[in-house]
Amino acid sequence: MSTRILPAVGDPDAARLITTLLGRLPAAEPAGPLPDSTALLDTLARLAAESVDGLPEVVLVHERIGPLPALELVREVALRFPAVGVVLLSSDAGPALFSAAMDCGARGLIGLPLSYEELAARVQAASQWSVGVRRHLGRGPEVPAGPGGRVVTVAGAKGGVGTTFTAVQFALAAAASGRRTALVDLDLQAGDVGSYLDVQFRRSIADLAGIQDISPRVLQDAVYDDRTGLALLLAPGDGERGEEVDERAARQVIAALRAHYELVVIDCGTQVTGANAAAVEVAEVAVLVTTPDVVAVRAAKRLVRMWERLQVRKAEDTVVVVNRWSKHTEIQPALIERITKTRVTRTPVPAAFKELQAVVDAGRVQDLDNRSTVKQALWKVAGELGLLTAPTTHSPPPSAELAVRAAAGPLARLRRGREG
Repeated sequence: MSTRILPAVGDPDAARLITTLLGRLPAAEPAGPLPDSTALLDTLARLAAESVDGLPEVVLVHERIGPLPALELVREVALRFPAVGVVLLSSDAGPALFSAAMDCGARGLIGLPLSYEELAARVQAASQWSVGVRRHLGRGPEVPAGPGGRVVTVAGAKGGVGTTFTAVQFALAAAASGRRTALVDLDLQAGDVGSYLDVQFRRSIADLAGIQDISPRVLQDAVYDDRTGLALLLAPGDGERGEEVDERAARQVIAALRAHYELVVIDCGTQVTGANAAAVEVAEVAVLVTTPDVVAVRAAKRLVRMWERLQVRKAEDTVVVVNRWSKHTEIQPALIERITKTRVTRTPVPAAFKELQAVVDAGRVQDLDNRSTVKQALWKVAGELGLLTAPTTHSPPPSAELAVRAAAGPLARLRRGREG
């Protein structure tokens, strides 16, 4: 079997040498060198959108690549395309760089100047690893999360607290920062993400519910690529179809999205279903939106306690965003934190509905003025939550205990607890 190799080399002389040596490798299919990190990531994204099988087995990253530094580019490729073996080429082949490269996800380090023997050995090892990973990925019905993107869920304490608006602004902020972002509407019966962004699209998450193996092509057919830069997976237009999206379907869809996007923002609405409870359970960040009034804060506490009973999320692992805040409000964020036993963000979102009314009524919240205090606060919260930059290390996988609990499903666990 041939090995497809994609080099990313900014230096013309180094590119010519690498091309010559790659041409001598047996059973190799080297592509032309790409001059910078942007070209490499764009090429890999285009190939992945067509099919994971279309990706090269090996990517070579030269130390003088730009504009993204070599180690950051290695991390980015390993994060977004986990079935690709990345090999770093560097004049420093010492143990410190080797360790740093491995931490970033590299499958090998080749010292410069290049030798044919070392290049052949490292390319072969990375290729064998890539083939093994792809064979493993093809065995099961689910697309594994792997070292892929982060999942952020946004739920509301009750209706009308600004859940969807918050989720949309988080996603817009992340996309504006350069992160490849998907926004999912998991408010299955009353989802309004499409209305907020003036999008009409016949496909929805329900179209993925009955599919056992969500390939990149199938996923792309269900996702709407919006002009804002967001990839949208909408709730079904017919609310009754929301019942088709159960816990299993939600986990599988999230895993597929996680494998293709750096950040997956999920609007979970305000009702607890098997699907959105599963989303909250697997998320790296779970956000709960409330307003600083008695009814909403009681609802927030009630939801947090329900998540704990379902063994979905602990209170201390939940982040609360206080919306429509004023310094004159009797209930302040510190009190909400004590009542709910959650962690409240440092930045509250001010009560300034007049800033929002025009864009909300027009269904184009993406056009909200940058001077809006609400937008500034929400984008600041997005930064506080780490949504605007890639984390230096990927969050650890769920523990064995969490995996056992996840297999049963959160609603099933609650029913079992009541029967006991």
